[in-house]
Amino acid sequence: MIASQPLEDWDLPVCFGILRRRLEAEFGSPGTREFIKVLRLLEKHSMPTLKQAVQHGLEIGATSADAIRLILEYRQEEPVALFCLDGRPQLNLVRVAQTDVSVYQSLLIGG
Repeated sequence: MIASQPLEDWDLPVCFGILRRRLEAEFGSPGTREFIKVLRLLEKHSMPTLKQAVQHGLEIGATSADAIRLILEYRQEEPVALFCLDGRPQLNLVRVAQTDVSVYQSLLIGG
């Protein structure tokens, strides 16, 4: 394992050690730099939030700093609300016909 003195004395959750070892085993010195990029996410996110993202990244095999950042961003997004028809009775009358996908077969044939 590549030693990085500034990181040795940090009291980080276990999942960070696992992430660091995986990155360094796979990439060597660039893995240490990638791990530092993950730690730099603490500039904008709390430790508990980053810990959850790192754990999830480890579970799904997404261990790069960019992947962890995307997990954090995804978790911050507001869920999309379903479109409610309440108060819009005119929309209850709208019917959308089922698509006939066999029509697309003609595109494959060249028609």
